[in-house]
Amino acid sequence: MSISPQERPEQRRGQRLLFVSLLFAVLLNFPFLAVFDHHMLLGGVPVLYLYVLLIWATLVLLTGWLVRAKN
Repeated sequence: MSISPQERPEQRRGQRLLFVSLLFAVLLNFPFLAVFDHHMLLGGVPVLYLYVLLIWATLVLLTGWLVRAKN
């Protein structure tokens, strides 16, 4: 069964979104969270909270960019 040219970008987009979700699942797992789990503050905010916030914001922006991409 051949995939039409119109379905190829959708398939690639799905593969990219799957890769992004797996990447962020790894980044929000124990080994990486343990690296930032210190009693250190940056601007009065714990480093672990900043790490999780930045990872989450990056996930939202990257997912939005991938979904809106034309190719």
